Amino acid sequence: MAPLGMLLGLLMASCFTFCLSHQNPKEFALTNPDKSSTKESEGKETKAEEELDTEVLEVFHPTQDWQALRPGQAVPVGSHVRLNLQTGAREVKLQDEEKFRNNLKELKKGKRLDINTNTYTSQDLKSALAKFKEGADMESSKEDKARQAKVKRLFRPIEELKKEFDELNVVIETDMQIMVRLINKFNSSSSSLEEKIAALFDLEYYVHQMDNAQDLLSFGGLQVVINGLNSTEPLVKEYAAFVLGAAFSSNPKVQVEAVEGGALQKLLVILATEQPLTAKKKVLFALCSLLRHFPYAQQQFLKLGGLQVLRDLVQDKNTEMLAVRVVTLLYDLVTEKMFAEEEAELTRDVSPEKLQQYRQVHLLPGLREQGWCEITAHLLALPEHDAREKVLQTLGALLATCRDHYHQDPQLGRTLASLQAEYQALATLELQEGEDEGYFRELLASVDSLLKELR
Repeated sequence: MAPLGMLLGLLMASCFTFCLSHQNPKEFALTNPDKSSTKESEGKETKAEEELDTEVLEVFHPTQDWQALRPGQAVPVGSHVRLNLQTGAREVKLQDEEKFRNNLKELKKGKRLDINTNTYTSQDLKSALAKFKEGADMESSKEDKARQAKVKRLFRPIEELKKEFDELNVVIETDMQIMVRLINKFNSSSSSLEEKIAALFDLEYYVHQMDNAQDLLSFGGLQVVINGLNSTEPLVKEYAAFVLGAAFSSNPKVQVEAVEGGALQKLLVILATEQPLTAKKKVLFALCSLLRHFPYAQQQFLKLGGLQVLRDLVQDKNTEMLAVRVVTLLYDLVTEKMFAEEEAELTRDVSPEKLQQYRQVHLLPGLREQGWCEITAHLLALPEHDAREKVLQTLGALLATCRDHYHQDPQLGRTLASLQAEYQALATLELQEGEDEGYFRELLASVDSLLKELR
């Protein structure tokens, strides 16, 4: 049994030795692993601080002006540092000496340093804004009072003026009263020619206003002026037409009353008879004002032979200077009717009655019958460029009606070719002078367009 016991003891001793040899030696270490790692990290940080202490930082010396601060630079105590929001760089300068001393005194007393004097609380800002508004209101009030005082010095109340005028026997007249007085003066048989002309001249100034022109109807003044067209004095006819032309302009109510009062017939009679050129100018002005934008008057104009009257006027050697005005009137009447029909188709804004009136104005056939195709083409021989421009526009407006006449007129083709060469040279000169939108280039385009249509 003794050998068996010894054998068993040796076997157990071997097993215990084998187990000890395969265990983790750290589990049996006498040191704490957490404390060990902490000591290692502290050692590394201490080493880094020692290495940092060995570096010598560059000290920046600020001045009274803002300067950029580079990374790694140190600034002295008391320097003023800010961040530039535009460049993103830090900037530094010296604080004011007096302010720095005050801050040191406050520091010694235990008070907070006033490092940024530009910082305000919301209450400070509200208080400052309220004071600003109050000051602005006071300033505005002072300016208003000063302006009112100035106005009072310059002007006086109307009651005071009326009182003084009454004392001086001066009466303040309204426009209506003035027009009544002028009409009475013009219509009086006791008034001299100079007084009548002066009354018409003053009356023309007032009837430019639409309301005044309509007031002229209320007391029969318009008819008195229309009757003045029958005067044997050319000056009376001239200035009566001058007043009528001003009253007709863009005033439908007055236009209607004028046609019903016989103004159209009287104007055409003056144009068809021997009259001074100055009188015919004013009469033509009144006729244009009466016909524009008034289709009913255009119908009556055609029925009374107005196109023939204008044709004779243009062909008269003494009235060549009126030809451009006549051609411009015809162009306006043709395009006005075209625009009215196009507007009615696109927008339906034109009243049916007015559109029906325009459709009853057979202007283009009348122009063709009265020989205006040839007359307009021959007017291209006028020397003025402005006159040619009006004629070219009218030729383009009459192209659909007068195409065959244009083709059969060899003189028109030669005239257009000559104008093309002339305006080509003038347009080239405009380009050389640096003009982007030249007048002669527009004329050249009109000539080219007509030549293209006639080929």
